[in-house]
Amino acid sequence: MSSESVINLERRDDGVAIITLTNGKVNALSTAVLNGLHSAANDLAADLPGAIIVTGGERIFAAGADISEFGGPEEGAAITRKFHDALGALSALPRMVIAEVAGYALGGGCELAMACDYRIASTKAVFGQPEILLGIIPGGGGTQRLPRIVGASRAKEISLSGRQVAADEALRIGLADEVVEPDSLRDRSLELATSLAKGALVAQALTKEAIDRGLSMSLDEGLAVERHVFAEVFRSEDSQIGVKSFLEHGPGKAEFTGR
Repeated sequence: MSSESVINLERRDDGVAIITLTNGKVNALSTAVLNGLHSAANDLAADLPGAIIVTGGERIFAAGADISEFGGPEEGAAITRKFHDALGALSALPRMVIAEVAGYALGGGCELAMACDYRIASTKAVFGQPEILLGIIPGGGGTQRLPRIVGASRAKEISLSGRQVAADEALRIGLADEVVEPDSLRDRSLELATSLAKGALVAQALTKEAIDRGLSMSLDEGLAVERHVFAEVFRSEDSQIGVKSFLEHGPGKAEFTGR
């Protein structure tokens, strides 16, 4: 199965790009899907949109890895590398990446959602890392991203029990950032994405860089990164537009170019 048949990349006129998983009813994250995600991320990196939405099916956002591809340690090593490379490429995009989660996001699907910068979930969404129920562990980033989002203790409880986390709990613990009614999910995702796409894109990219890099550093090291990117942002056209607009018209009136 080609990666083109399991991933759809749409570029809209409003500056928003939408990656949709289309791998059958359960959207298993097979090698073809992971190759497609990686290819889509590379395509977007080469010609950046203003913001990105990642979505799947109405009932299943994305199931876990394709279990039929599992085998021994060699196959396991290849699968986890595929996951890390594809989700890492998506996460590294210097734009806001929004996960639009309509239904089940389990195993690799949860890891895909966590690789995004922001998660908007339907009230019917369900998250979880159920790998332990197969006698294995999360291998698509779950052991590292989940504790960074919900804390170490809660990440251990979720991962070691393999239980499912409903949308209301996901919102409470930070695994989801917003929860909306199913009929409002796409509208809300597009509302946020289009708003960001019209914003100061250079400043957005530098802000994301500072936050993501700082998470793996000490506070002093992170502040050094902030000092560097704060100076760099003044090279952008938008910084001049924004400061001038603020002085002349007050906050929130600037019309940015994205440069």
